[in-house]
Amino acid sequence: MKTDLTDTTSSKINKALVLGRRAIGTPAVGMVLTLVIVTDEENAYDALKAANEASREHPSRTLVVIKRVSRSARDRSKARLDAEVRLGADASTGETVVLRLYGEVGDHAQSVVLPLLLPDAPVVVWWPVNAPTDPANDPLGALAQRRVTDTYAAEQPIHELAARADAYTPGDTDLSWTRITPWRSMLAAALDQVVCEVTSAEVEGEEFNPSVELLAMWLAERLKVPVRRSRSAGPGLTSVRMETSSGPIVLDRPDGSLATLSIQGQPDRAVALKRRETAELIAEELRRLDPDDTYATALKFGLERLDEGASGAAAEPEAVAAAPAGPEPVAKPAPKKAPAKKAAAK
Repeated sequence: MKTDLTDTTSSKINKALVLGRRAIGTPAVGMVLTLVIVTDEENAYDALKAANEASREHPSRTLVVIKRVSRSARDRSKARLDAEVRLGADASTGETVVLRLYGEVGDHAQSVVLPLLLPDAPVVVWWPVNAPTDPANDPLGALAQRRVTDTYAAEQPIHELAARADAYTPGDTDLSWTRITPWRSMLAAALDQVVCEVTSAEVEGEEFNPSVELLAMWLAERLKVPVRRSRSAGPGLTSVRMETSSGPIVLDRPDGSLATLSIQGQPDRAVALKRRETAELIAEELRRLDPDDTYATALKFGLERLDEGASGAAAEPEAVAAAPAGPEPVAKPAPKKAPAKKAAAK
């Protein structure tokens, strides 16, 4: 069921929601949270499709906020709110309201969204694109318990990741971090299978992929070892190699679907590690509404510390290779002194 409202208000939208629920025979509200999607017209369809699929696991009221850019100065001076209310089969298992804001009302989106939030229910705000640098201080982000961004969609993902670290507030998270959840689980499980000490690691992935940086920072922070990043043709993350005292542990995924886990002394194992759709990522984030401390620790580790650790690890092999040329003459007298000490002891 769809209801189009032109030049409307929040109270009229709430009334349309009540009448719509009665028309389809579900007067009670069975939603568990409010998901606010802040996007543009170009990305609204994909974001709403992902939210509808995620609502099968988390029934929610989805509010899509689209700020329309007026072409003329006359249109920009006129404030208008258009809405499209979707219920029943058109909104999956939840309720959907598409809000299009024109003119000055676009600068006060929080005043439009606030009356439409479900009472006594958590609020999650998601920016598929064009996320603010400080989500917690954004007028819409201030209404939410969780704020979801996606640095992968930014023009400069790595710089955006550094900005997220500087402005982090408990409750912030990023889909680039959610994408590496299966990788983190698999690597932790691999280390549980062997008794060893990790000495270094290498993360390989496509260029300008923030998931590569986040996984490298997580490994460096948790294992306290130098981690090097290397580029590949993708897709996404392609390989993680950990050097240990018991031999290398390698998780390799060249095709974006099936990975191979190799552990020294054990047969290689095929692991399902496919690249997940946006709907699966959003559904995972909606499962927990408390702050993600692990993400915060990895994010705040810092890209500059990662660079310092990697450069230090790269310098060590050069020092070892250069060492035999100098100390060789000094090392020869050492064996001669050893027998003399043993004789004196006797």
